[in-house]
Amino acid sequence: MTAIVLIILACVAIFSFFSKAIGRTIVTLPMIFVALGLALSEPLRASVSPALAHDGKILLGQITLILVLYSDASHVQFRHLAQSWKIPARMLVIGLPLTILLGTAVAYLLNPGAGLAMSLLTAALLTPTDAALGQTVVSSAEVPEKLSQSINVESGLNDGLVLPFILIGAIFASAMGGHGHTEDLAVELITELALAPFVGVAIGWGFAKIMDWANDRGVMNEPAGGVAFLCAAFIAYLLATFVHANGFIAAFVAGMVFGNVYRNDIHFIGEFMEGAGQILTMMAFLAFGAFLLPDGLAHANGMTVVLAVLFLTVVRILPIFISLAGSGLSLGDKLFLGWFGPRGLASILFTLLMMDAFELQTEDELLACVSLTVALSIVLHGVSAAPLVRALRR
Repeated sequence: MTAIVLIILACVAIFSFFSKAIGRTIVTLPMIFVALGLALSEPLRASVSPALAHDGKILLGQITLILVLYSDASHVQFRHLAQSWKIPARMLVIGLPLTILLGTAVAYLLNPGAGLAMSLLTAALLTPTDAALGQTVVSSAEVPEKLSQSINVESGLNDGLVLPFILIGAIFASAMGGHGHTEDLAVELITELALAPFVGVAIGWGFAKIMDWANDRGVMNEPAGGVAFLCAAFIAYLLATFVHANGFIAAFVAGMVFGNVYRNDIHFIGEFMEGAGQILTMMAFLAFGAFLLPDGLAHANGMTVVLAVLFLTVVRILPIFISLAGSGLSLGDKLFLGWFGPRGLASILFTLLMMDAFELQTEDELLACVSLTVALSIVLHGVSAAPLVRALRR
């Protein structure tokens, strides 16, 4: 185990040394650490007990997802969106529901035996996007700002907006499989979905006001903002779970409220996510490559491969294209925004947590579909990012 840890740390250090140079190539962070996880899969499984590996995956998934949801939401500034909100609003308000609807229909038609609820869960899990999988596109100065900002806003908001659909699908799929009581579904859904935003608003607004007060009186050191960021994210999650609401929705709402109420610079959130947060991201992709992807590949079949390809192409591109009708964007811009919907960290973590929280009938097929889709997305969107930028420039 010591040798494995040394190899992982050495890879993290090497990536850090050459991160700028790597950023100019088609190789991305997710590619590197998923490949590392696959390479170390056998020795890791042999060195770690199944119970410890399971608990470790769940804990890593929870911590990473809470911070990602809070951080992404905090950077969506409403005052900036007021100038160019129409494109991301179309993608989120029209494109996201259409993606879930079309994805549910496709999943059900290809595998009707899984049931409608399981089809909805599959579609919802594969709807959120992860712009980090093609950072070349998002950070390039050659990509028009309206496109890069739309990608950032969509990626930052859709993982939180899709959560209610994921919960509805998981709860109904579990109940239809005989592992829940249908008469309690309404109460459970109302509790999970309705209370969480109130908790998020309270925590986000409260922390923003207290930190503004502390800054105005000079009683808080600047580095302490990162500590407060961690506290706010986890307090929102834990307080929501304490009142039987959904902690992830609460963390997402808290981040959005905090980012728009706090009057000072929130650079400390970005600094944390680029440092310690990036290590968590590395470990999440490594765990995906070591534990989830091999299991997903073992249960893959023709149907899951077709689903993965369709979710990356038709199921994503067509709804986005429809949502952008009449927006004034060119055909190329619409296709660009439609194609650039990488599936990554959110899909992995949501799947891991839903499989742990609910008894699902066709878990193996779900894991295979999500694993294949994310693995293909990591490769295809990573490789196509630089050529897309060149095509936009032309």
